[in-house]
Amino acid sequence: MGIMEWIIIVAVALIFLSRFIPTKGITNITVEQAKKRINDKNIQCIDVRTTGEYKSNHRPQFKNIPLNELPNKVNKLDKNKDIIVICQSGMRSAKAAKYLKKQGFKNIYNVMGGMSAWY
Repeated sequence: MGIMEWIIIVAVALIFLSRFIPTKGITNITVEQAKKRINDKNIQCIDVRTTGEYKSNHRPQFKNIPLNELPNKVNKLDKNKDIIVICQSGMRSAKAAKYLKKQGFKNIYNVMGGMSAWY
């Protein structure tokens, strides 16, 4: 293999690994940890699944803001409050958490396993 192939392999590996490195200010939490915090008045709970997914099964403490609508609705969220983000499996909520971090939110909690792990 030539040097170009190695550069491409290393670049792809770095991109892949960067998706799993935790971002400062974002904490992955378990469903049990989320259940203990969702009724706190200083917590905002956001469900980033589609409207259909949300309607079929959700926790009433979570406000539905689908991931694709988050950029248009982020200004309705309070940057001074902690925020818990959930989706079906934890992947979309991780994307939402990174987006919220870039928008200036400080304490963001991503529910690992999402609604699939809720029960």
